[in-house]
This record gives sequence, structure tokens and C-alpha cells, in this order.
Amino acid sequence: MFRKIYFFTIIFLLLIPVFSISKEKPDKDLSGKHKKWLEEEVLYIITPTEKKVFSQLETDNEREMFIKAFWTHRDPTRGTQENEFKQEHYRRIQYANYNLGRNTPGPGWKTDRGRMYIILGEPRDVERHTGEAGIHKTEVWFYQELAQYGLPPAFNLIFFQKDGVGEYVLYSPTMDGPQALMANYFGDQTSHLQAFNSLKKISPSLAKVSMSLIPGESVTGWQPSLSSDMLIQKIYMVAEKQFKDRYAEKFLLYKDIVEVDYTANYIESDFVVRVIKEPAGIHFIHYIIELNRFSIEQFQNKYITQLEISGKVSDLKGRTIYQFERSIPVEFNKEQLDNITFRPFAFYDMFPMIPGNFKLSVLLKNEISKEFTSIEKDIFIPERITSPQISPLILGYDSNYNKAENMKPFKFANQQIYSRPMRIFLSQDILFVSFQVVGLNADLRQNAVLKFEILKNSEVMLTSEKKLSKYQERLNFLEQFSLQDFSPGYYQIAVRLLKDDNLLTSESERFEITSAQGFPRPWVQNSSFFPFSHPGYSLIMGKQYFNKGETEKARVELERAHQNQPDSQEISLPLANVYFIFKEYEKTKRILLPFEGSEDAKYGVLFLLGKTYHALGEFDKAIFLFDKAIDRFGINIFLLNSLGDCYFNLGKRRNALAAWGKSLEIMPDQPQIKEKVLSIREKK
Repeated sequence: MFRKIYFFTIIFLLLIPVFSISKEKPDKDLSGKHKKWLEEEVLYIITPTEKKVFSQLETDNEREMFIKAFWTHRDPTRGTQENEFKQEHYRRIQYANYNLGRNTPGPGWKTDRGRMYIILGEPRDVERHTGEAGIHKTEVWFYQELAQYGLPPAFNLIFFQKDGVGEYVLYSPTMDGPQALMANYFGDQTSHLQAFNSLKKISPSLAKVSMSLIPGESVTGWQPSLSSDMLIQKIYMVAEKQFKDRYAEKFLLYKDIVEVDYTANYIESDFVVRVIKEPAGIHFIHYIIELNRFSIEQFQNKYITQLEISGKVSDLKGRTIYQFERSIPVEFNKEQLDNITFRPFAFYDMFPMIPGNFKLSVLLKNEISKEFTSIEKDIFIPERITSPQISPLILGYDSNYNKAENMKPFKFANQQIYSRPMRIFLSQDILFVSFQVVGLNADLRQNAVLKFEILKNSEVMLTSEKKLSKYQERLNFLEQFSLQDFSPGYYQIAVRLLKDDNLLTSESERFEITSAQGFPRPWVQNSSFFPFSHPGYSLIMGKQYFNKGETEKARVELERAHQNQPDSQEISLPLANVYFIFKEYEKTKRILLPFEGSEDAKYGVLFLLGKTYHALGEFDKAIFLFDKAIDRFGINIFLLNSLGDCYFNLGKRRNALAAWGKSLEIMPDQPQIKEKVLSIREKK
């Protein structure tokens, strides 16, 4: 029997805007149900981002999925059938309509009292002034313990019948003043002191809160408190303080990509992305995704889940340059589970990447819990570097010595660095600072100096220097600093490259030392990789160059991969594509022929070899391969159109018409094929 287990870890998230939200659509496009939901039911608790995203959705099905996500992200006990927040919210609306809408022209939720009740809930205390001579009907609501929303520890709200008639409206000390609370007040309307003294004679308690809604606040010059009006504005923004709405942007970005089961289940995450150059000159993108919640299921005595990673790198033109997938099975026994419970989860990964400006997008799905998260990051990889540069620093809380040839994410020489996006350290930690220095000439390698400084509020707390010639590594650098003598606070570490006391380049990174005695470190799941010499890396980069349109560079990488594994169909096919583009048909044929008769020959092999025979004028052989591809993989317009061309070149016009006719049945909008068919029919 399965039992779901949820891990929750509180971490500080760095919220990064991942894309701009376009202009929202007018609400008049919404159906009655969804218009009511947006403009009545959640009007006071929906954030501006959520409202913009909802207004951009195109279908009612998308809106229903968003509403589900909206409530899911407010559910304090996910995984149970009840959503306590949603139940409490609709209870508040019902209470407001029944109790706060009496003697008003509209429903209670539209009143000022209704709005505040829906946002803040039941007040701790209500003081009513309903039968006192000289005072309009007034209520004073008292609240406590809402500081987590950026509100004072305690505060009051005043509602009164303006001019003694109509519904209760929210009182503002600066806009209304004590005089507005009194009936038949004939004193100086501009003197708050005079009005305060008059009100104090009638009701001292009401007079006290009329100048400031915040207990204990001193009022200077007998002017009403501006802090009170700021308090009211903060209350209106409680929804933005109460919930992280990044999920809404992710919903809009991924609603057409992830399955329906996932759309409501975006989970917060943070990430680190770094470009690290290997000694041979190839750049790798290393990244960490750290989740603040992770779910697994129990099956008998095992605890399991399945992670699916989908990554995409696109260029500035929107072309997909590289795509990858990872499938990560996760399984624990009871002892292992006890060791990781209440710890964050971090996934470390890496892949090679050619030079250029790119956008990285990674989608992580938990197959068991149907949760997903994602990262988006702009990446720049230089073609060449001619001047000295220090790479962005990687700050780690631990390292692991690993001499194996296999590559690992965030591995510098023989040390794998463990880093966290939040960059928070304990005073007993060792701070690992890793980076690369590129663009060095022989003189700088011998005489340049690395200077390290740890600063707090611009004050240098630690400094050290070391000549580059003292390091065994020529590219990767790693230094360690004990933090035991540093007090809690915010710090900055700076690394500077100097030559004869002249600054050549520098990099810095901020971090925090917490006063906490300890907090859970993440448990790490690494992707595994081949040694650097493996031909798979050349294959990946060859495909990247090909997708970017740099076929000459693609050829170099793919030929290097093919030399190492000439019997690999996966490597031979993209290289054959490059040869075909260069019209080197004999080379194309030579490297594909070994796979022609194979039972596991890929569609691309049969189709490209057929196109090669067509280009060489060997139409019968081309037809044989196209027919073979149709038998094995089914028909498509590319095979049919190629068959038609071969039959036409052989003078078999009836066969050509049959192939092209079938192609037009599948896709009628093919002007060139229509023209060929019309040309044959006109000659009959």
C-alpha cells in the first residue's frame, strides 16, 4: 500500500522575475462564473501578478486549472482533502454578507467592514459606540499578532457612519480627523486638537484611537498619524505579503508544456547556474535546483519517487540549440529516510555548451506527487577571452575530494563544491571560494597576485594574498576561510587580480553568517557523467553547432566523435546530415550504409539515405528505402513527396500522382506539390 510523505523545509527564496507579463485582457472576456470569481470572490486576496496572469488565459479550461492552482498554493495542509484557507475565506465572505451588509444597498463583501473582515478575519475585540449622544455610530476593531504580513504587532480599525447616515466606512485619521466622528460638531474644522478635546469629553477611549490607529504611538503637533494611513495601505497589500505568487508566472509559462495533473502543483525552488571552462577549452553549464518541499511515497518498506528533468537551451532568435532529458529514480530505506527528513533537496547537473548568448530553461517534475518546478536563466559563453577575467564566484559550505575521472557538477580539479543559492553560513563553517581565472599570459601566471578580502559594511575584516605561481592549478582556484571569528551579519567576499599593485580584474559575492546554531543542509542528488575524453561530448556540441547554423564547426565536432565510435548510429546520422548539406553524397552514403539493413535502423537513417540516393540519381534505390521507412514507421508528407519526386524522375507519372495526391490529403496547403500535380495533369 502506498503512503505519501511530504518533506517541508523553510528556506529564504530569492525571487527572480523570469519573464514580463503582457497587457492583461479586459475582464469582459470572462464568462459569468469566472468574472464573479475574479471580481467578487477573490478580489481582496488575489495579487496583481495573479490577476494579470488570469486575465491572459484563453480558455475556460485554463481558468479552471488556474483556480485550482490558486487555492492549492494557499492550502496550509497540502495532501489532505480539506483546504482550510479556502474554507475560511468563503466563511468570511458569508459572514460579511449576512452580518455586515445590513442596511446597505449592496452585499456585505463590498463594504469597508466586509473588506477588512475578509482580509484580516475576526478582530480580537470590537468596541461599539451606537447610542452615545454627540457621536455618529462607530465601531473600533482591534487586531493583534499579524506582524508576519508587515503589520504592527497591534492596531485598531475604525468604521463610522459618515454624517450619521448610510453604511459604515473606514476611518482615516488624516483624511477624516476626530471631528468626522462627532455629530453636530461646530468647532474649528481645521483644528484637530480642538476636535480631539471635544471628542475626549464624550468618549475618552474613542478620542485616543482617533489620532492614531496604532496603540502607543506618540502624536506630535496634534496632527493625526500618517502611520495609520500607511497601515491601511499595508492591509490592502496583505495578499502580496501572505503568499508567493511566482507560481502564477510559471503557470502561464508552462501551461501548454506540463501535463494537466501538474499545472496546479508548482513548488518553490531556488537555483545556482555557473559557466565553468574545462582545461581543454570546452565550457560546461553547471546548475543546482534546490527545492523547499519534496514528496515521496512509501511502498512496503521502501520510500520512492521518480524525478523527470527536461532542459532546453535556446538562442536569442528563439531557436532550440540543445535539449536534454534526465530520469532520476529515488529510493530510500527507513534509515536513509530518517537522515534526510526535513532537509531540502538539491539536484546537481551539468552539460557542455558552445559559445553564444542563450536562455536556459529547466523543468523538474516529481512523477509521484505530480509537482513541478523550473528555472530560467540567461547564459553567455564567450568565443574567446583575450584579457584577464575572474569568473563569478562559487561559495560552498562543504567539499568532497573526488579523484575519479568521471566529471561531476561543480567539480574543480579533484574537489566537488557543495553550494546553496541562499548563501547562508554558520559561524562554525568553512567558506569554500572557488572560481576560474582566464585570459592569462605567461607573465601574469608568474607575477600576478590574487588578493582576497572579506568585508562587512565596507569594512575589511580579513585580507590575504597569494601569487598565481604558488597554485598548482592554472585555471581552477579554490580557497578556504574559517568563519569562526566572524559575528553574525551580512558580508561580501572580493577576489582581485593584481599585477604590480595594479588592479586587472575582480569579482565579488555576498553571503550571510546566521546567528542560528544550525540548520539543515540539503541532501544532494548528482547526475553522473562520462570522463571528459568520451565522444559523447563532441556529439552534443556538434548537434548544438548544427542547430545554431554553424555547420563547419558542427562538422569538426561530429567527425571527432565519429572517429571514436564509427559504428554508432547516433553519431553517424548527424554527421551524415552535415555531409548532405555540403552535397558530399558519397560520404553521406558511406557512413550510413552499415545501418541500412539493420533491424534497429532509425527513421532518419532510412530517409536520409533515400534522399542521398535521390541526389545521386539512383531513384530505384531511393524508392526502396522510402517504402521501407513507410512500412516500418508509417507515412508522412516528407516520405510521400520524396517518393513522388523519384517516380516522376523515372517517368512513372501515375505513381508520382498517387504519392503526391496522398500527401495533399494529409496536408492540403502545399503550393509546390499542387503545382507539380497540376503540371502533370495539364500534359495528359
